Amino acid sequence: MPLHMIKLCVGVDTIGELEDWIVEKRRRAGRGADPRHTHVTRMMPKRAEALLEGGSLYWVIKGQLSCRQRLLGLESFTDGQGIGRCRLLLEPELVLVSPRPCRPFQGWRYLEDEDAPADLGSEAEAVGALPEEMRRELVALGLL
Repeated sequence: MPLHMIKLCVGVDTIGELEDWIVEKRRRAGRGADPRHTHVTRMMPKRAEALLEGGSLYWVIKGQLSCRQRLLGLESFTDGQGIGRCRLLLEPELVLVSPRPCRPFQGWRYLEDEDAPADLGSEAEAVGALPEEMRRELVALGLL
């Protein structure tokens, strides 16, 4: 059974902004940057093997667990200041999930598969077309 991670998407207010950031990063890759879609975090997960058995990184955007990206790999490295880091290799596609509130925290947290929100699947296109503010209000009212 896969294990997942939850991480706050700092500096992003909407799923659309996260999608734009991914597109921009891939565009820069065409100009000589690392072509892989990655995210850097401070610590290497101790349960890395379980994460790589089909796990995803679930993004919390503005207090809601909103979407996920499949984890493809983990790499430890040392940055330019001599600090150990972990590079998360991610599938560039975002998968919308059934939104739910999530309180702020530092770093990342593990998420057991049975506790992970369901993918929106065929509903994703309709829900994704809603304005972000309306989507948040519908979740707060328990209608989404």
